[in-house]
Amino acid sequence: MVDSRDRSALRTLVGEVVARLSGLTHATLNPAFEQLGMPPVPEDAWTKRERVDLSFRQVPDSELPQVTRRILEQNHVYVSPSIRYQLEDLLWEEDTPPEIPKRARRELARALDLSELAQHHDRFLQLLDRFWITEEQGLGLEHLLNGMRPVTLRDRIERHVFRNPGDWSAEDLFENLGMFKAGDARFACFLEGLVSADVLLDENLQETTVSTINGHLLAAGIELRQTGSDGGYPLFTMVSARLHGNRRPKNIIFASLRKPDIRFRSSVDNDIEIVGGHPDDTLVYDREIPAAGLRWRDLHAWWQDTRKISSETAARADLYERLLKSLPANSPGQKNLFRAYHTALPPSVDDPALLPEVWLHWDHKTVQDRGPEALLRSRMDFLLLLPHGQRVVLEVDGSQHYTRDRGRTPDTAKYAEMVAADRDLKLRGYEVFRFGHDELKRLDDAQALLLQFLPDMFRHFRVSS
Repeated sequence: MVDSRDRSALRTLVGEVVARLSGLTHATLNPAFEQLGMPPVPEDAWTKRERVDLSFRQVPDSELPQVTRRILEQNHVYVSPSIRYQLEDLLWEEDTPPEIPKRARRELARALDLSELAQHHDRFLQLLDRFWITEEQGLGLEHLLNGMRPVTLRDRIERHVFRNPGDWSAEDLFENLGMFKAGDARFACFLEGLVSADVLLDENLQETTVSTINGHLLAAGIELRQTGSDGGYPLFTMVSARLHGNRRPKNIIFASLRKPDIRFRSSVDNDIEIVGGHPDDTLVYDREIPAAGLRWRDLHAWWQDTRKISSETAARADLYERLLKSLPANSPGQKNLFRAYHTALPPSVDDPALLPEVWLHWDHKTVQDRGPEALLRSRMDFLLLLPHGQRVVLEVDGSQHYTRDRGRTPDTAKYAEMVAADRDLKLRGYEVFRFGHDELKRLDDAQALLLQFLPDMFRHFRVSS
Protein backbone atom coordinates (compact mmCIF):
# COMPACT_ATOMS: atom_id res chain seq x y z
CA MET A 1 0.00 0.00 0.00
CA VAL A 2 1.36 3.43 -0.88
CA ASP A 3 2.13 5.43 2.26
CA SER A 4 2.95 9.09 1.83
CA ARG A 5 3.79 9.82 5.47
CA ASP A 6 7.00 11.72 6.16
CA ARG A 7 9.21 9.34 8.15
CA SER A 8 12.46 11.30 7.84
CA ALA A 9 12.69 11.90 11.61
CA LEU A 10 12.04 8.22 12.31
CA ARG A 11 14.62 7.16 9.71
CA THR A 12 17.27 9.42 11.21
CA LEU A 13 16.70 8.16 14.74
CA VAL A 14 16.44 4.49 13.80
CA GLY A 15 19.58 4.89 11.69
CA GLU A 16 21.50 6.10 14.74
CA VAL A 17 20.42 3.03 16.68
CA VAL A 18 21.05 0.57 13.87
CA ALA A 19 24.57 1.97 13.38
CA ARG A 20 25.51 0.34 16.70
CA LEU A 21 25.18 -3.07 15.03
CA SER A 22 28.60 -2.46 13.50
CA GLY A 23 29.99 -3.48 16.89
CA LEU A 24 28.92 -7.07 16.18
CA THR A 25 31.04 -9.60 14.32
CA HIS A 26 30.67 -10.17 10.59
CA ALA A 27 29.20 -13.61 11.28
CA THR A 28 26.43 -12.27 13.52
CA LEU A 29 25.41 -9.26 11.41
CA ASN A 30 22.99 -11.03 9.04
CA PRO A 31 21.16 -12.84 11.88
CA ALA A 32 20.83 -9.46 13.61
CA PHE A 33 19.48 -7.89 10.40
CA GLU A 34 16.93 -10.70 10.12
CA GLN A 35 15.73 -10.15 13.69
CA LEU A 36 15.10 -6.48 12.94
CA GLY A 37 13.43 -7.11 9.57
CA MET A 38 16.35 -5.72 7.56
CA PRO A 39 17.73 -7.39 4.40
CA PRO A 40 20.96 -9.43 4.62
CA VAL A 41 24.22 -8.16 3.12
CA PRO A 42 27.04 -10.57 2.18
CA GLU A 43 30.46 -10.04 3.74
CA ASP A 44 32.46 -9.82 0.48
CA ALA A 45 34.75 -6.79 0.71
CA TRP A 46 32.41 -4.69 2.85
CA THR A 47 33.34 -3.40 6.28
CA LYS A 48 30.84 -4.02 9.09
CA ARG A 49 29.77 -0.37 9.07
CA GLU A 50 29.24 -0.47 5.30
CA ARG A 51 27.14 -3.63 5.61
CA VAL A 52 24.96 -2.01 8.26
CA ASP A 53 24.52 1.16 6.18
CA LEU A 54 23.70 -0.80 3.02
CA SER A 55 21.14 -3.00 4.77
CA PHE A 56 19.39 -0.04 6.41
CA ARG A 57 19.26 1.95 3.15
CA GLN A 58 17.31 -0.92 1.60
CA VAL A 59 14.57 -0.67 4.23
CA PRO A 60 11.66 1.25 2.62
CA ASP A 61 9.89 3.93 4.64
CA SER A 62 6.75 1.78 4.80
CA GLU A 63 8.67 -0.86 6.81
CA LEU A 64 10.37 1.55 9.23
CA PRO A 65 7.62 1.21 11.88
CA GLN A 66 8.05 -2.58 11.93
CA VAL A 67 11.85 -2.24 12.24
CA THR A 68 11.30 0.23 15.09
CA ARG A 69 9.01 -2.15 16.94
CA ARG A 70 11.57 -4.92 16.66
CA ILE A 71 14.34 -2.65 17.92
CA LEU A 72 12.24 -1.87 20.98
CA GLU A 73 11.69 -5.60 21.53
CA GLN A 74 15.31 -6.72 21.07
CA ASN A 75 17.75 -6.79 23.96
CA HIS A 76 20.96 -7.04 21.91
CA VAL A 77 20.48 -3.51 20.51
CA TYR A 78 21.02 -1.12 23.40
CA VAL A 79 18.52 1.72 23.42
CA SER A 80 18.85 4.39 26.11
CA PRO A 81 15.69 5.54 27.93
CA SER A 82 15.67 8.88 26.08
CA ILE A 83 16.08 7.23 22.63
CA ARG A 84 13.39 4.65 23.49
CA TYR A 85 11.13 7.54 24.51
CA GLN A 86 11.69 9.32 21.17
CA LEU A 87 11.23 6.15 19.12
CA GLU A 88 7.98 5.32 20.89
CA ASP A 89 6.64 8.84 20.40
CA LEU A 90 7.36 8.81 16.67
CA LEU A 91 5.81 5.36 16.36
CA TRP A 92 2.70 6.07 18.43
CA GLU A 93 1.99 9.44 16.88
CA GLU A 94 1.68 7.75 13.47
CA ASP A 95 -1.68 6.44 14.65
CA THR A 96 -2.91 10.07 14.86
CA PRO A 97 -4.12 9.82 18.47
CA PRO A 98 -6.89 12.16 19.61
CA GLU A 99 -5.75 15.41 21.15
CA ILE A 100 -5.80 15.56 24.94
CA PRO A 101 -5.62 19.31 25.79
CA LYS A 102 -3.21 20.49 28.48
CA ARG A 103 -6.05 22.01 30.46
CA ALA A 104 -7.92 18.68 30.55
CA ARG A 105 -4.70 16.93 31.67
CA ARG A 106 -4.10 19.37 34.50
CA GLU A 107 -7.71 19.34 35.69
CA LEU A 108 -7.89 15.55 35.78
CA ALA A 109 -4.53 15.47 37.63
CA ARG A 110 -6.02 17.78 40.27
CA ALA A 111 -9.02 15.47 40.58
CA LEU A 112 -6.98 12.27 41.13
CA ASP A 113 -6.02 10.96 44.58
CA LEU A 114 -2.35 10.00 44.35
CA SER A 115 -2.45 7.94 47.54
CA GLU A 116 -5.08 5.67 45.97
CA LEU A 117 -3.17 5.27 42.71
CA ALA A 118 0.17 4.52 44.40
CA GLN A 119 -1.08 1.94 46.90
CA HIS A 120 1.13 -0.77 45.39
CA HIS A 121 4.66 0.60 45.39
CA ASP A 122 6.41 -1.67 42.88
CA ARG A 123 3.50 -1.81 40.44
CA PHE A 124 3.15 1.98 40.37
CA LEU A 125 6.88 2.52 39.84
CA GLN A 126 6.93 -0.05 37.04
CA LEU A 127 4.19 1.93 35.29
CA LEU A 128 6.13 5.19 35.66
CA ASP A 129 9.34 3.57 34.42
CA ARG A 130 7.47 2.18 31.40
CA PHE A 131 6.29 5.55 30.11
CA TRP A 132 8.55 8.21 31.63
CA ILE A 133 12.27 8.86 32.13
CA THR A 134 12.75 8.62 35.88
CA GLU A 135 16.54 8.12 36.04
CA GLU A 136 19.40 9.96 34.38
CA GLN A 137 21.44 7.96 31.90
CA GLY A 138 24.87 8.39 33.43
CA LEU A 139 27.02 10.11 36.03
CA GLY A 140 28.49 13.53 35.48
CA LEU A 141 32.22 14.19 35.98
CA GLU A 142 31.61 15.92 39.31
CA HIS A 143 29.77 12.88 40.63
CA LEU A 144 32.54 10.53 39.52
CA LEU A 145 35.17 12.71 41.22
CA ASN A 146 33.17 12.97 44.45
CA GLY A 147 32.07 9.32 44.39
CA MET A 148 28.46 10.46 44.77
CA ARG A 149 25.39 9.28 42.93
CA PRO A 150 23.10 12.07 41.70
CA VAL A 151 19.57 12.35 43.05
CA THR A 152 17.28 11.11 40.29
CA LEU A 153 13.62 11.78 39.65
CA ARG A 154 12.95 8.22 40.80
CA ASP A 155 14.64 9.03 44.12
CA ARG A 156 12.43 12.09 44.54
CA ILE A 157 9.32 10.05 43.73
CA GLU A 158 10.34 7.50 46.37
CA ARG A 159 10.75 10.31 48.87
CA HIS A 160 7.74 12.52 48.15
CA VAL A 161 5.18 9.88 47.13
CA PHE A 162 6.03 6.83 49.24
CA ARG A 163 8.20 7.74 52.24
CA ASN A 164 6.40 11.03 52.87
CA PRO A 165 2.90 10.55 51.45
CA GLY A 166 1.13 13.85 50.98
CA ASP A 167 4.27 15.78 49.96
CA TRP A 168 3.24 15.57 46.31
CA SER A 169 -0.19 15.65 44.76
CA ALA A 170 -0.99 13.89 41.50
CA GLU A 171 -0.55 17.26 39.80
CA ASP A 172 2.97 17.58 41.28
CA LEU A 173 3.87 14.11 40.04
CA PHE A 174 2.48 14.82 36.56
CA GLU A 175 4.45 18.08 36.42
CA ASN A 176 7.75 16.48 37.42
CA LEU A 177 7.32 13.64 34.91
CA GLY A 178 6.56 16.06 32.06
CA MET A 179 3.07 14.67 31.47
CA PHE A 180 1.52 18.02 30.61
CA LYS A 181 3.89 18.45 27.64
CA ALA A 182 4.04 14.80 26.54
CA GLY A 183 2.61 13.52 23.26
CA ASP A 184 -1.08 12.64 23.14
CA ALA A 185 -0.42 8.96 22.45
CA ARG A 186 1.98 8.59 25.39
CA PHE A 187 -0.42 10.32 27.77
CA ALA A 188 -3.32 8.13 26.59
CA CYS A 189 -1.25 4.93 26.97
CA PHE A 190 -0.22 6.01 30.46
CA LEU A 191 -3.85 6.53 31.50
CA GLU A 192 -4.76 3.10 30.14
CA GLY A 193 -1.95 1.61 32.22
CA LEU A 194 -2.91 3.64 35.28
CA VAL A 195 -6.41 2.15 35.44
CA SER A 196 -5.28 -1.39 34.55
CA ALA A 197 -5.30 -4.39 36.87
CA ASP A 198 -1.49 -4.24 36.84
CA VAL A 199 -1.65 -1.08 38.97
CA LEU A 200 -5.07 -0.99 40.65
CA LEU A 201 -5.97 -4.31 42.25
CA ASP A 202 -9.53 -3.30 43.13
CA GLU A 203 -12.24 -3.26 40.47
CA ASN A 204 -14.25 -0.58 42.25
CA LEU A 205 -11.18 1.67 42.37
CA GLN A 206 -10.57 1.00 38.66
CA GLU A 207 -14.10 2.10 37.81
CA THR A 208 -14.14 5.19 40.05
CA THR A 209 -10.76 6.30 38.65
CA VAL A 210 -12.01 5.81 35.10
CA SER A 211 -15.12 7.84 35.94
CA THR A 212 -12.96 10.66 37.33
CA ILE A 213 -10.71 10.71 34.27
CA ASN A 214 -13.61 10.58 31.82
CA GLY A 215 -15.21 13.54 33.55
CA HIS A 216 -12.36 15.63 32.15
CA LEU A 217 -11.81 13.88 28.81
CA LEU A 218 -15.35 13.72 27.45
CA ALA A 219 -15.27 17.41 26.52
CA ALA A 220 -12.38 16.53 24.19
CA GLY A 221 -14.49 13.78 22.56
CA ILE A 222 -12.61 10.82 24.06
CA GLU A 223 -13.03 8.49 27.00
CA LEU A 224 -11.68 5.39 28.69
CA ARG A 225 -14.08 2.56 27.93
CA GLN A 226 -14.09 -1.09 28.94
CA THR A 227 -13.08 -3.09 25.88
CA GLY A 228 -12.33 -6.47 27.42
CA SER A 229 -11.11 -8.20 30.55
CA ASP A 230 -7.73 -9.09 32.02
CA GLY A 231 -7.75 -12.02 34.44
CA GLY A 232 -11.22 -11.15 35.64
CA TYR A 233 -10.54 -7.40 35.91
CA PRO A 234 -11.96 -4.89 33.40
CA LEU A 235 -9.63 -3.71 30.64
CA PHE A 236 -10.00 -0.06 29.60
CA THR A 237 -8.94 1.55 26.32
CA MET A 238 -8.98 5.17 25.14
CA VAL A 239 -11.63 5.49 22.42
CA SER A 240 -13.72 8.08 20.64
CA ALA A 241 -16.67 9.14 22.80
CA ARG A 242 -18.93 9.38 19.77
CA LEU A 243 -18.88 5.57 19.55
CA HIS A 244 -20.46 5.26 22.98
CA GLY A 245 -23.53 3.46 21.66
CA ASN A 246 -21.53 0.70 19.99
CA ARG A 247 -21.84 -2.72 21.56
CA ARG A 248 -19.32 -5.50 21.21
CA PRO A 249 -20.27 -7.77 18.29
CA LYS A 250 -21.38 -11.24 19.37
CA ASN A 251 -22.22 -12.99 16.12
CA ILE A 252 -20.97 -11.83 12.73
CA ILE A 253 -22.98 -13.53 9.99
CA PHE A 254 -21.26 -13.07 6.64
CA ALA A 255 -20.26 -14.50 3.26
CA SER A 256 -23.63 -16.25 2.88
CA LEU A 257 -24.42 -17.89 -0.45
CA ARG A 258 -28.18 -17.52 0.21
CA LYS A 259 -30.44 -16.04 2.87
CA PRO A 260 -29.66 -18.02 6.05
CA ASP A 261 -32.29 -19.88 8.07
CA ILE A 262 -31.55 -18.70 11.63
CA ARG A 263 -32.98 -19.82 14.94
CA PHE A 264 -32.09 -19.10 18.55
CA ARG A 265 -30.43 -21.99 20.33
CA SER A 266 -30.65 -19.92 23.52
CA SER A 267 -32.56 -16.64 23.41
CA VAL A 268 -31.30 -15.79 26.91
CA ASP A 269 -27.66 -15.94 25.81
CA ASN A 270 -28.32 -14.74 22.24
CA ASP A 271 -26.82 -17.98 20.91
CA ILE A 272 -27.90 -18.66 17.32
CA GLU A 273 -27.51 -21.47 14.86
CA ILE A 274 -27.93 -21.78 11.12
CA VAL A 275 -30.30 -24.59 10.12
CA GLY A 276 -31.07 -26.06 6.72
CA GLY A 277 -28.82 -26.13 3.70
CA HIS A 278 -25.11 -26.86 3.79
CA PRO A 279 -23.25 -25.74 6.95
CA ASP A 280 -20.75 -23.77 4.85
CA ASP A 281 -23.44 -21.78 3.04
CA THR A 282 -23.23 -19.11 5.75
CA LEU A 283 -20.25 -18.20 7.94
CA VAL A 284 -20.70 -17.16 11.59
CA TYR A 285 -17.76 -15.64 13.45
CA ASP A 286 -18.56 -15.94 17.15
CA ARG A 287 -15.21 -15.22 18.81
CA GLU A 288 -14.45 -12.10 20.84
CA ILE A 289 -13.42 -9.08 18.79
CA PRO A 290 -10.13 -7.71 20.19
CA ALA A 291 -9.65 -4.02 21.02
CA ALA A 292 -7.34 -3.86 17.99
CA GLY A 293 -10.27 -4.87 15.76
CA LEU A 294 -10.78 -7.99 13.67
CA ARG A 295 -7.58 -8.70 11.74
CA TRP A 296 -6.76 -11.29 9.11
CA ARG A 297 -4.71 -13.03 11.81
CA ASP A 298 -7.88 -13.60 13.86
CA LEU A 299 -9.98 -14.68 10.89
CA HIS A 300 -7.31 -17.06 9.59
CA ALA A 301 -6.92 -18.70 13.02
CA TRP A 302 -10.70 -19.12 13.32
CA TRP A 303 -10.95 -20.65 9.83
CA GLN A 304 -8.02 -22.98 10.40
CA ASP A 305 -9.44 -24.16 13.75
CA THR A 306 -13.04 -24.64 12.65
CA ARG A 307 -12.15 -26.28 9.33
CA LYS A 308 -9.38 -28.45 10.83
CA ILE A 309 -6.81 -27.32 8.26
CA SER A 310 -3.29 -28.26 9.29
CA SER A 311 -1.43 -25.69 7.18
CA GLU A 312 -1.78 -21.98 7.93
CA THR A 313 -0.96 -21.13 4.30
CA ALA A 314 -3.60 -23.54 3.03
CA ALA A 315 -6.15 -22.08 5.46
CA ARG A 316 -5.51 -18.55 4.16
CA ALA A 317 -5.94 -19.60 0.55
CA ASP A 318 -9.06 -21.62 1.33
CA LEU A 319 -10.68 -18.74 3.22
CA TYR A 320 -9.88 -16.27 0.44
CA GLU A 321 -11.60 -18.47 -2.15
CA ARG A 322 -14.61 -19.01 0.13
CA LEU A 323 -15.07 -15.26 0.71
CA LEU A 324 -14.64 -14.49 -2.99
CA LYS A 325 -17.27 -17.11 -3.81
CA SER A 326 -19.87 -15.28 -1.68
CA LEU A 327 -19.75 -12.10 -3.80
CA PRO A 328 -22.64 -11.59 -6.25
CA ALA A 329 -21.95 -12.83 -9.76
CA ASN A 330 -23.67 -9.74 -11.20
CA SER A 331 -21.38 -7.31 -9.36
CA PRO A 332 -17.86 -7.39 -10.81
CA GLY A 333 -17.21 -4.13 -8.94
CA GLN A 334 -17.55 -5.90 -5.59
CA LYS A 335 -15.21 -8.67 -6.69
CA ASN A 336 -12.66 -6.16 -7.94
CA LEU A 337 -12.81 -4.23 -4.67
CA PHE A 338 -12.22 -7.44 -2.69
CA ARG A 339 -9.31 -8.52 -4.91
CA ALA A 340 -7.82 -5.02 -4.93
CA TYR A 341 -7.96 -4.83 -1.13
CA HIS A 342 -5.58 -7.79 -0.99
CA THR A 343 -3.22 -6.47 -3.65
CA ALA A 344 -3.20 -2.86 -2.41
CA LEU A 345 -2.19 -3.87 1.11
CA PRO A 346 1.15 -5.50 1.90
CA PRO A 347 0.77 -9.17 2.86
CA SER A 348 0.30 -8.68 6.60
CA VAL A 349 -1.87 -10.72 8.95
CA ASP A 350 -2.21 -7.60 11.12
CA ASP A 351 -4.26 -5.73 8.50
CA PRO A 352 -8.00 -5.34 9.15
CA ALA A 353 -10.05 -8.23 7.76
CA LEU A 354 -12.48 -7.28 4.98
CA LEU A 355 -15.74 -9.16 5.58
CA PRO A 356 -18.05 -9.48 2.52
CA GLU A 357 -21.82 -9.80 2.48
CA VAL A 358 -22.39 -9.13 6.19
CA TRP A 359 -25.93 -9.45 7.54
CA LEU A 360 -26.90 -6.31 9.40
CA HIS A 361 -30.60 -7.16 9.90
CA TRP A 362 -32.33 -10.48 9.60
CA ASP A 363 -36.05 -11.07 9.45
CA HIS A 364 -37.70 -14.41 8.80
CA LYS A 365 -40.53 -12.55 7.06
CA THR A 366 -40.19 -10.98 3.63
CA VAL A 367 -40.48 -7.26 2.91
CA GLN A 368 -43.84 -8.01 1.29
CA ASP A 369 -45.02 -9.66 4.52
CA ARG A 370 -43.59 -7.01 6.82
CA GLY A 371 -44.74 -3.98 4.83
CA PRO A 372 -43.62 -0.48 5.90
CA GLU A 373 -42.13 -1.90 9.13
CA ALA A 374 -39.54 -3.89 7.16
CA LEU A 375 -35.93 -3.29 8.15
CA LEU A 376 -33.88 -1.38 5.60
CA ARG A 377 -30.72 -2.80 4.06
CA SER A 378 -30.46 -6.35 5.31
CA ARG A 379 -26.85 -6.79 4.18
CA MET A 380 -23.68 -4.70 3.90
CA ASP A 381 -21.36 -5.22 0.94
CA PHE A 382 -18.25 -5.12 3.15
CA LEU A 383 -17.56 -4.52 6.84
CA LEU A 384 -14.31 -3.60 8.60
CA LEU A 385 -14.14 -3.89 12.40
CA LEU A 386 -11.36 -1.45 13.30
CA PRO A 387 -9.61 -0.64 16.61
CA HIS A 388 -11.67 0.33 19.65
CA GLY A 389 -15.09 -0.60 18.31
CA GLN A 390 -14.98 1.45 15.11
CA ARG A 391 -17.10 -0.03 12.32
CA VAL A 392 -16.63 0.90 8.67
CA VAL A 393 -18.97 -0.14 5.86
CA LEU A 394 -17.88 -0.14 2.21
CA GLU A 395 -20.72 -0.14 -0.34
CA VAL A 396 -20.46 -0.60 -4.11
CA ASP A 397 -23.33 1.19 -5.85
CA GLY A 398 -24.49 -0.19 -9.18
CA SER A 399 -27.34 1.33 -11.17
CA GLN A 400 -29.82 -0.92 -9.33
CA HIS A 401 -29.40 1.34 -6.29
CA TYR A 402 -31.09 4.30 -7.95
CA THR A 403 -32.85 3.07 -11.15
CA ARG A 404 -35.46 0.55 -12.27
CA ASP A 405 -36.19 -1.22 -15.55
CA ARG A 406 -32.60 -2.52 -15.65
CA GLY A 407 -31.07 0.92 -15.32
CA ARG A 408 -33.24 2.68 -17.88
CA THR A 409 -35.39 4.77 -15.50
CA PRO A 410 -34.30 6.82 -12.46
CA ASP A 411 -35.98 5.66 -9.25
CA THR A 412 -36.05 8.35 -6.58
CA ALA A 413 -37.79 6.02 -4.12
CA LYS A 414 -34.89 3.55 -4.28
CA TYR A 415 -32.42 6.37 -3.76
CA ALA A 416 -34.40 7.71 -0.79
CA GLU A 417 -34.41 4.23 0.76
CA MET A 418 -30.65 3.98 0.35
CA VAL A 419 -29.85 7.31 2.01
CA ALA A 420 -32.33 6.56 4.82
CA ALA A 421 -30.48 3.30 5.49
CA ASP A 422 -27.19 5.24 5.55
CA ARG A 423 -28.57 7.61 8.17
CA ASP A 424 -29.67 4.64 10.26
CA LEU A 425 -26.21 3.11 10.08
CA LYS A 426 -24.46 6.34 11.07
CA LEU A 427 -26.76 6.84 14.05
CA ARG A 428 -25.79 3.33 15.17
CA GLY A 429 -22.07 4.15 15.04
CA TYR A 430 -21.11 2.89 11.56
CA GLU A 431 -19.16 4.95 9.03
CA VAL A 432 -20.29 4.38 5.44
CA PHE A 433 -18.11 4.88 2.34
CA ARG A 434 -19.69 4.42 -1.08
CA PHE A 435 -17.98 3.54 -4.34
CA GLY A 436 -19.54 3.91 -7.76
CA HIS A 437 -19.55 0.63 -9.69
CA ASP A 438 -17.91 2.35 -12.66
CA GLU A 439 -14.91 3.21 -10.44
CA LEU A 440 -14.30 -0.50 -9.97
CA LYS A 441 -15.18 -1.93 -13.39
CA ARG A 442 -11.56 -2.91 -14.02
CA LEU A 443 -9.24 -4.48 -11.44
CA ASP A 444 -6.47 -1.97 -12.29
CA ASP A 445 -8.85 0.91 -11.58
CA ALA A 446 -9.89 -0.64 -8.26
CA GLN A 447 -6.26 -1.10 -7.23
CA ALA A 448 -5.36 2.51 -8.07
CA LEU A 449 -8.40 3.76 -6.16
CA LEU A 450 -7.65 1.75 -3.01
CA LEU A 451 -3.99 2.72 -3.07
CA GLN A 452 -5.20 6.29 -2.56
CA PHE A 453 -8.16 5.61 -0.28
CA LEU A 454 -6.87 3.04 2.21
CA PRO A 455 -3.91 4.99 3.67
CA ASP A 456 -6.13 8.02 4.28
CA MET A 457 -8.91 5.93 5.80
CA PHE A 458 -6.56 4.00 8.09
CA ARG A 459 -4.93 7.22 9.29
CA HIS A 460 -8.37 8.70 9.98
CA PHE A 461 -9.39 5.69 12.10
CA ARG A 462 -5.94 5.32 13.72
CA VAL A 463 -5.22 1.87 12.30
CA SER A 464 -1.57 0.93 12.85
CA SER A 465 0.35 -0.02 9.71
